[in-house]
Amino acid sequence: MRHFGHLSAEARKDLFHREPGEFTLDSPAHTLAVALGATLYCPATRPRLADDIAKQAGQGVTSMVLCLEDSIDDNEVPEAEENLIRQLGELSARGPHLSLPLLFIRVRTPEQIVDLVHRLGPAVRLLSGFVLPKFTEERGVPFLEALISAETDETTEAAEALGGRRLYAMPVLESPELMHRETRTETLAGIGRTIDKHRERVLALRLGVTDLCSAYGLRRAPDMTAYDVQLVASVIADVVNMLGRADGTGFTVTGPVWEYFKPHERMFKPQLRISPFTGRAASSLRNALIEHDMDGLLREIELDRANGLQGKTCIHPTHVAPVHALSVVSHEEYSDAVDILEPERGGGGVLRSAYTNKMNEVKPHRAWAERTLRRAEVFGVAREDISFVELLAAGLHTG
Repeated sequence: MRHFGHLSAEARKDLFHREPGEFTLDSPAHTLAVALGATLYCPATRPRLADDIAKQAGQGVTSMVLCLEDSIDDNEVPEAEENLIRQLGELSARGPHLSLPLLFIRVRTPEQIVDLVHRLGPAVRLLSGFVLPKFTEERGVPFLEALISAETDETTEAAEALGGRRLYAMPVLESPELMHRETRTETLAGIGRTIDKHRERVLALRLGVTDLCSAYGLRRAPDMTAYDVQLVASVIADVVNMLGRADGTGFTVTGPVWEYFKPHERMFKPQLRISPFTGRAASSLRNALIEHDMDGLLREIELDRANGLQGKTCIHPTHVAPVHALSVVSHEEYSDAVDILEPERGGGGVLRSAYTNKMNEVKPHRAWAERTLRRAEVFGVAREDISFVELLAAGLHTG
């Protein structure tokens, strides 16, 4: 797998100073955590799920969650499980060289993990792991123990199909205890204790902002971001503060879902500046983004990055290209990061940016530079004259 791998080699050459690198299910966890990118959620009830997965892989999706939880009715669970097992079996039968995204199953109970792994048999080799809903210390331990049990049961055909490969967990932080100020700190501390004990199995933490909003009967409008809802913004800040630190103790935290994909009546002005969209084609792209409320999504992606989040939960394929376009490292960012991490600058100091527009301070900016180069490994580095507009246009054209 590789980001922008659905583009032609010529198109990638035109767009990238350093092309996105390849990764596999066996790549290091820190690589896969960044490579998740736009994680597309899909109900497990879809009748052509196998074809949907293959189609999305061909359009640039590199991670998907097949959902057995909130996206389906309670009464649909048995049918959804049967469909999921059947469809993944069909994908597995298409051969080992089929290009697929990283696949995760969102379950409801710990028991589902063991049951599904057993029932999938050899098709379990397609899985990267499970998404664990409403994760707290009390509810999370049984999920993680079930994951370990399912993975290490050597008597099952499924465990043999894994061949020693680890199944990852992606806990979802969405419980009311996180939203309520009086219980938030202890809840986060408990989550931290739980996931730290299983650090090698926790790929990333996902924010369930829709569930968090439900605790107060809130829903943000399409021209507002999660950061405009102060109750939600405070939760995001505290999650990153306690669980997303850059000192080696933290985890990758992914951005919240963007709920909108159809036009709604606007209350506020569009949030996309005109200046990046010069030329007739670029202007048309800007108009199309505004028409489909994508300017709010673009702003939220930028705010995700500014607040320490990587990637994003997506519920519509049209959201994937914007997330990936804004995940590519700009030539300027790459230049700064490389300068900061030059070995001879290990002692610190301050230097002027190669773009002569900012100060790079070696010690304070080191963690940022390291994170930037990890992102460059999987999303690539844009050419000096390429902005997110060209990257977005290329992704939308093929998607």
